[in-house]
Amino acid sequence: MKLPFERRRPRIVEVKEIDYTYHVRDGEELLQYGIVNLDKPSGPTSTHTVNYVKEILGVKKAGHSGTLDPKVTGVLPVALSEATKVLGFLLKAGKEYVCLMHLHRDVDERKLLTAMRSFVGKNLQLPPLRSHVKRQERVREVYYIKPLEVDGRDVLFFVGCEAGTYIRRLCDDIGKKLGVGAHMQELRRTKAGPFSEKTDIVTLQQLREVHSRWKETGKRGVLGSVVHPIEAAVAHLPHIWVTEPTVDSICHGATLKVPGVSKLHDDISKNSTVAIMSPANELIAVGRAAMEAEAISTSNQGVATTLERVIMKPGTYQRMW
Repeated sequence: MKLPFERRRPRIVEVKEIDYTYHVRDGEELLQYGIVNLDKPSGPTSTHTVNYVKEILGVKKAGHSGTLDPKVTGVLPVALSEATKVLGFLLKAGKEYVCLMHLHRDVDERKLLTAMRSFVGKNLQLPPLRSHVKRQERVREVYYIKPLEVDGRDVLFFVGCEAGTYIRRLCDDIGKKLGVGAHMQELRRTKAGPFSEKTDIVTLQQLREVHSRWKETGKRGVLGSVVHPIEAAVAHLPHIWVTEPTVDSICHGATLKVPGVSKLHDDISKNSTVAIMSPANELIAVGRAAMEAEAISTSNQGVATTLERVIMKPGTYQRMW
């Protein structure tokens, strides 16, 4: 089962012929521009878990992408230092969970599966009482529900959904639709945007062990086995690459003009959120497209994207303007 962004099959359109040399973040740089795909344990809150990461890695600032309740386990992307700037864009990405739901009375299995699948699409949800957001109905989309096992009143299923969907509420709503009642018994997050439990997920203990080994040996690449570069956090977004002379102007807050574009994904639509990349494939900023991909690639002038958040520090590239 795939989340919407995972179904993308973009093609890269070359606008200008330039040389690309990819920059590999390593060691201390990863502690400033890195993301840990953490396997959150049951027990601590998401905030406490982030504090453990800060203590293990010796960083002053970190943040997580999407709160998990204390008893919920699974994918909790933790951004380090400067990488916290991308959290707002990662938070909006789709999520996937595996859930154990308990029905309060016996139900015919075919009726159960029909009821569950009826929630695929857009649904009105009222956040649970224990949530930290304002309790008002809001629309959230369920992309897919895949039942895995039904054992009496216990139902194990995968669900892929829009960010901000409450699985506890989804279970409650399924129970109401069936007329028998239901509640969420256990929950594990298996995907959060481009991060999943199948892509180098690490426990707190593994993180501590690898960090200690890196500090002892100083070997390049050791830390990279548990800390992803910041660029991994925008893998779900369409990309626009720019020419080298354009990089520093963007770092200073200038909008990206069409002449500064070197290549781009062909599925960019107007007003979509895009990652703006350097010739070395480093994340410079996140912006909003002012044109569609075809217009950007065929025009000679105009604004290609406005900026929403600058990530790269000014002076990283030589000023050429």
